[in-house]
Amino acid sequence: MAKILTLTLNPALDLTVRLPRLEAGQVNRSDEMHSHAAGKGVNVAQVLADLGHQLTVSGFLGEENLQAFENLFARRGFVDAFIRVPGETRSNIKLAEHDGRITDINGPGPVVGAVAQQALLDRLVQIAPGHDAVVVAGSLPRGVSAQWLRELIERLNGLGLKVALDTSGEALRTAIKANPWLIKPNAEELADALGCDVLSHEAQAQAASRLHAQGVEHVVISHGAEGVSWFAVGAALHATPPKVSVASTVGAGDSLLAGMLHGLLSADTPEQTLRTATAIAALAVTQIGFGIHDAARLAPLEQGVRVRPLTEQ
Repeated sequence: MAKILTLTLNPALDLTVRLPRLEAGQVNRSDEMHSHAAGKGVNVAQVLADLGHQLTVSGFLGEENLQAFENLFARRGFVDAFIRVPGETRSNIKLAEHDGRITDINGPGPVVGAVAQQALLDRLVQIAPGHDAVVVAGSLPRGVSAQWLRELIERLNGLGLKVALDTSGEALRTAIKANPWLIKPNAEELADALGCDVLSHEAQAQAASRLHAQGVEHVVISHGAEGVSWFAVGAALHATPPKVSVASTVGAGDSLLAGMLHGLLSADTPEQTLRTATAIAALAVTQIGFGIHDAARLAPLEQGVRVRPLTEQ
């Protein structure tokens, strides 16, 4: 299996609260509460580990609340290459209602200064070579600019690494100019990054063609319950997931990205890659937390995924 490095620049302690319905301004009683060491790159790493890959995890962690992260890394067997910074890693609250609606309340997190940023760049020069791919996922912490992210990706490209990018807003707009190997926005995030409408498959294909010419090999566009579109050089596919009972959509996109990397690095066919990745994402929304807890559930979900060429109506 592959050796993969994930970078989570702005990780979080996620507190997921399950409740029947959120009543604003009222006293609400929860059914369940779950706390997780999280962040998009950390979530991707857990799914990839369940798929059999070796993981190194890095980014920035607050010194004052390390325990949940260090416990997770030790339990999962991850190589811990995080840079510790003063302060606390942020806390995020996810309010998950029974109808599948999620309300996010995200904390600010620590300020990451220039010394820590340089320390991460120096560490990556040491540890990144030898990995088959690098995932750069999530938002930017305070103190880290979108231009710094672009330079980070350019540095990883210069080391000959495949870089998969999953971010949004100014970070995506700027970092996409560094030509990562793979990007995974939703349609709205891609439209914002490119400054054009990409709602239709035709518009997405045109946007992907421009990105391919620029040097981005894989454009994966998630559409939530409507599925995912994948534009690779010379091929375009769409997958529609099976209907499932939704517990939480938190981590579905991270699971999709992990599944895509798994297939691409395992030399699966394009159809199988997208089918498995879509099934992994469908499995993710049926549970609270991250990872493939019951691999036997994947097979029937894969059978329920419909994959078709995007030229097919």
